[in-house]
Amino acid sequence: MDYLIRLVQVHETFRKPELLALATLADINIEFLDYSEYSPYCIVRLRDEAAARSVINRSILCKGIYELWGSGSSYDELHKEVQRRTSSEWAKYKGCSFKFDLDTYQGKRSPSEQRKIIESFTYLGFAGQIKMRGAEQEFSIFEDHDWGNFTPRKVYLGRWLGGSGREAINTYSLKKRNYISTTSMDSELALLTANITLAGPNKIFYDPFVGTGSFPIACSHFGAITLGSDLDGRSIRGTKDKNVVSNFRQYSLSARYLDGFVSDLTHSPLRTARLLDGIICDPPYGVREGLKVLGSKDGSEVEAIFVDGQAAHLKDGYVPPKRPYSFEAMLDDILEFAVSSLVDDGRLSLWMPTANDEEIELGIPFHPLLEVVSVCVQPFNKWSRRLLTYRRLDDDKGKDLLSARPRKRIDGSTANDLNNFRKRYFQGFKSSQEETTHEERRKTANS
Repeated sequence: MDYLIRLVQVHETFRKPELLALATLADINIEFLDYSEYSPYCIVRLRDEAAARSVINRSILCKGIYELWGSGSSYDELHKEVQRRTSSEWAKYKGCSFKFDLDTYQGKRSPSEQRKIIESFTYLGFAGQIKMRGAEQEFSIFEDHDWGNFTPRKVYLGRWLGGSGREAINTYSLKKRNYISTTSMDSELALLTANITLAGPNKIFYDPFVGTGSFPIACSHFGAITLGSDLDGRSIRGTKDKNVVSNFRQYSLSARYLDGFVSDLTHSPLRTARLLDGIICDPPYGVREGLKVLGSKDGSEVEAIFVDGQAAHLKDGYVPPKRPYSFEAMLDDILEFAVSSLVDDGRLSLWMPTANDEEIELGIPFHPLLEVVSVCVQPFNKWSRRLLTYRRLDDDKGKDLLSARPRKRIDGSTANDLNNFRKRYFQGFKSSQEETTHEERRKTANS
């Protein structure tokens, strides 16, 4: 059966990966017959109505799904297609209450035009009561316009089957959340990331850069058991009444939150075992301050200090020493941790910044035991951030490549030396040619 999905026209590169992930989660095969990032209308082929509802009911970037009754490049073509495809179905809905509406993209219709278009479908022979609210059957006419063109390039007719989970965006809005920070991920992207990572009941999800808990909350919304850690314990502890635990309590999700703890990936207290179903994180980009991990700057062991006969590191408020950390090394460590912690087919989703200029773009991290499932892009001005999603492969599939996997060594001691993205960020993402020209002008001015 063919179905029309009404998408939202935002985060376009995320829409198809989310639908594919939801189909995987529901163990349903989905075939894309007509899809474009420039249109909110997508035609897919699914097994039946139950499968259609299963795929769409928790989607964040969809509004609803419809049984496709016809499509065409004009209304004449649409009417012929509707009669050819669905004439045997009309009697089934003859006595039902019904409703028609018109949905236009990049176009507009006056009330009189809308009425004329709707009345052109009277040949369907529906004799039931017209109800604008609570109708037994709802039909929508869709018009897809090119920008500035009054005549639609494509028209569709669909019968409403079910809505999505988009209302959760408002439920978990940061505007209403008890405890947030400047780096808290907004609810739409957090929920979307949870979907792409296949969060669901009877699964364990972990965020190693938990902050105020946006990702664990989103995963728990979909039924997952969650836990998190952060190098900065203050973000987890918060205050007496505002902390990560209070956020879970606010949404009645406390039973799905295991705990949070202070750690970094290079010193994780978690037992090395493949127990996690998903890892989901937005690691620090090191822009406001350089990246750091636990340890001394020169890598040597630090001698324990005692205060009043008690080890200082056991006292409340102890701040452990930290050393500079390379951004590329952090990405490698995330992948290594995922390989050692994820079950087969478990997923890792991480957000990663990159410059829009290909010359200085950061490459996608690679590991032989992790398959790249999707790469989604959220563009800003001169830079973007990408959501990279990986699937844990069976050990046998990548073992031959493990020994040959290079690990890039990053030399340097300053934040800019260890993080090329940070350096480029403060340089305004200038290309090598622009930097050379700027340096030549500076030397000329000083001579």
